[in-house]
Amino acid sequence: MDQTFPVESNCKICNGQADRDFKRIEVWQNLLWRLTASTYKQVKGFCYLEPKRHIRNTTELNGEEARTFGAVVAAVSNAIKIAFDAKLVYLYVFGDHIPHLHVHLAPHHDGDIFQDDVVKNSVNLSEETVNSEEVKGMASSINSAIKF
Repeated sequence: MDQTFPVESNCKICNGQADRDFKRIEVWQNLLWRLTASTYKQVKGFCYLEPKRHIRNTTELNGEEARTFGAVVAAVSNAIKIAFDAKLVYLYVFGDHIPHLHVHLAPHHDGDIFQDDVVKNSVNLSEETVNSEEVKGMASSINSAIKF
C-alpha cells in the first residue's frame, strides 16, 4: 500500500516538475523515500534521494523518516557505488534552491569532476543525456543493488 502525502504545489519535487527540469528518472522508492538518477552523461550515476513528504531540511525529519534516514542513505549509496564501480559516493545536501530536502549522491572515480570540493569550478557540464537504453540499464543496476 502506497502512502500519499500532501503535495506542495509550488515545490518542483512535490509536483513532479523536478524530474523533467533536471532530466532525471525514478530508480527506486519505498513508502517514505524516493531515489532518482540524473540522465546527464557527464555525471553518470548521480542521484537524488528525497522524502516523499514535503519537508525543507533534515531538522524536519521525524518518526519513521528520521529512524530510516541513515539506513536508506547507506543502502542507496552502496547500490550506486556497486552499480557504477565507484571509489566512493559523495553525499551532500544544499537546501535553498529547491526547498524540499534532497540528498545529492555522486559516485566518484579518480579524475572525475567531483573532488575535495563539490564540483570543480572550471567545469562546464554538458546538457547531453544518456540514451533510453542506458537509462533503463542504469536504473536497473542501481535498483537491483539496493539491499536492506
